[in-house]
Amino acid sequence: MDILNLLLVTAAGFVAGFMLVEYLTVHPLVMGRAMLFATTAFITTVLLAALRFSGAMLLVASAVAFAALTIGYLVRARSVLSREDPRLVPGLQPPDPDSRTDRTAVVYFTHGEPETFDPIGWINQFREFDEQGIAFVPFPIRPIFIYKLRRSYLRVGRSNHRQMHCRMCRLLEARLRSAGHEGVRVYVSFLDDEPRPDAALIQAINDGANRVIVAEVFTTVSNHTAQGKALIAAVPVSDLGIEVVHTCPLWNSATLHRMFLDKVEAATGDTDRSRIGVLLVGYGQPDEWDVEFATETEQEIVFRQSVLDLLVENGYLPENLSMAWMMFKQPRPVEKVEELVARGVEKILYFSAAISADSLSSQSHVPEMLERAEVPGSVELVNLGAWDDHDLTIEAIFERVEPMLRTGRSGVPGLVSICEPGTGDRMTVNPGKRGA
Repeated sequence: MDILNLLLVTAAGFVAGFMLVEYLTVHPLVMGRAMLFATTAFITTVLLAALRFSGAMLLVASAVAFAALTIGYLVRARSVLSREDPRLVPGLQPPDPDSRTDRTAVVYFTHGEPETFDPIGWINQFREFDEQGIAFVPFPIRPIFIYKLRRSYLRVGRSNHRQMHCRMCRLLEARLRSAGHEGVRVYVSFLDDEPRPDAALIQAINDGANRVIVAEVFTTVSNHTAQGKALIAAVPVSDLGIEVVHTCPLWNSATLHRMFLDKVEAATGDTDRSRIGVLLVGYGQPDEWDVEFATETEQEIVFRQSVLDLLVENGYLPENLSMAWMMFKQPRPVEKVEELVARGVEKILYFSAAISADSLSSQSHVPEMLERAEVPGSVELVNLGAWDDHDLTIEAIFERVEPMLRTGRSGVPGLVSICEPGTGDRMTVNPGKRGA
C-alpha cells in the first residue's frame, strides 16, 4: 500500500511541477487554466502525503514529492526552452527573367518584438548565451524570467514596437516616393517577429525586384545586423542575378542626433535649461560579445555622446547630461537619475536611446527601473521613449537609402554592404549570433 501511495504522490508532484512551468510560460489567455491545474496538483500532492503517511514515512513521502515536483518542473522547462522558431519563409518564385524589368525594392530590417506575449525571442537569446558560455539567468530560473516578461506585457497591454515600425516603414516609402522614386516598395522585416528579413527579401524577389536595398534600422553594427546578413545570405540571390545592398546602421547619423535635440527642446517647455537633466539609456551587451562585436558597444557610446555634445552646443549644461546602460554594463539608470537629482535639476528627460521604436524596454523595463530611484516629488521624470516615427528619424533612414536608389544597379549580383572594408566588393558574411 505504501508503494502505491508513493507512486500517487510521485505522479501528483510531477504534474504539479510540470504545470507550474506551464503557468509561468503560457499565453495570458490560458494562464488561469494552467494555474488551476498546477494548484490542484500541488494540493493533491500535499493531501496525499499528509493523509496517507505519518512518522518517518511522511518524511520519505515529502522528499519523494519534492523530487517529483522538481523533475516535472525541469522536464517542462526543458521542453519550453527547446522550442524552435516557428516562423515560415516563402518559397522562391521569381518572375521569368525575360519578363523582368529593372526594379529596386527596399527591405526595412529592424529588431522586432511580438505585439503580444511570445517568449521565442528570449528563448533564442538563452540558447545563444548557452552556446557561448555566457552566464545569464540559470536554467531553472528561466521560466520565472519568462513569467516576468509576460507580466511586462500585461502591465503595458501590448508592445507598440511592431505597429510603430510598420508605420515608420510606410512613412519611409512615402518619403522615397516624394523624392521621385514613385515605384519603390518598402517591405518591413524583423529579426524577432514576422516576417524575417530573408522572407521579406524573397517576397520582394517574387514581386519582381532585381535589386534590393536592405535598410538596417539599428543603432550599431552588432550581432543583430550580423544575424540579418546571415539569414539573407542563405537566399541564393547570385544564382538569380539579384543584387542585394545593405545600408549602414544609424549610430553616426547627424540627422538622428538632431531628433533627440528636437524631442528634448519640445519637452523642456518653460523650464530653464540649466534645470534640465537628460539621461540616455543604452541597451548594452555582455562583455564576451565585445570581443566579437566591439562595434556594438563602441558605436553605442559614440552615438549617445554625439547626442549629448549636440545638447551642450544648444545650451544644456554638460554636468546635467548623462548615460547609463539597461543591461550587462554599468552604470545603471537609477544611479544616474539620483546623481541628476543631487545636482538640483527640476526635470529629468530620459530616452531608451538605442531602441528604434517603442518596445517593452521603453514602455516598461526602463520606467520600472526608475521607479526604484529616490526622486522627490518636486522633480519631474519624463519618459521620451525610443526614436519612433519622428520626422527626423524617417529622414535619417531616408538618407541611408535614397542615395542607393539614385545610383542604380552595379551589374554585379550578390551581397554587398557599404559598411564593409572595400566598399563595392562582395561581402563575406559572418554568420554571427542571434540576439534579442
